[in-house]
Amino acid sequence: MKTPPASDPARSALMKRVRQTRTGAEEAVALALRRAGLHYRRNVKGLPGAPDFANRSRQWALFVNGCFWHHHKTCPRGTIPKQNRAFWQEKFAANRIRDARKAKALRAQGFHVAIVWECEALDPLRLEARLGRLACRGGFGRPRELD
Repeated sequence: MKTPPASDPARSALMKRVRQTRTGAEEAVALALRRAGLHYRRNVKGLPGAPDFANRSRQWALFVNGCFWHHHKTCPRGTIPKQNRAFWQEKFAANRIRDARKAKALRAQGFHVAIVWECEALDPLRLEARLGRLACRGGFGRPRELD
């Protein structure tokens, strides 16, 4: 997949400001995990896909996916840009394939893998409910009561 040339300097500058770690969604998830009493490491490079949050002893890994970059199909943020549409469709498909490959490799090592979408992470009630469901499944250890 070849990246198209930046046609608009303003768009190029905007895309350069997009963060890859410590995003608002990741910070919200980190706070919720701490409140739930779940211990974790961030961006664990020794695991397949370097999950955003992971606990090796409890064998869970959590990815916080941006709705745009990972093309969250049921979210209004998961849009496809009108310019260079074919490029973006190919990019989003490659991202989804890579995400599935990372999750499969982690599961093969015995990890419970979860994905929290950006739209879930930025809504405190949805995030609390989501992490509560994940913790109750047993993959995330024994949580404290969520506040």
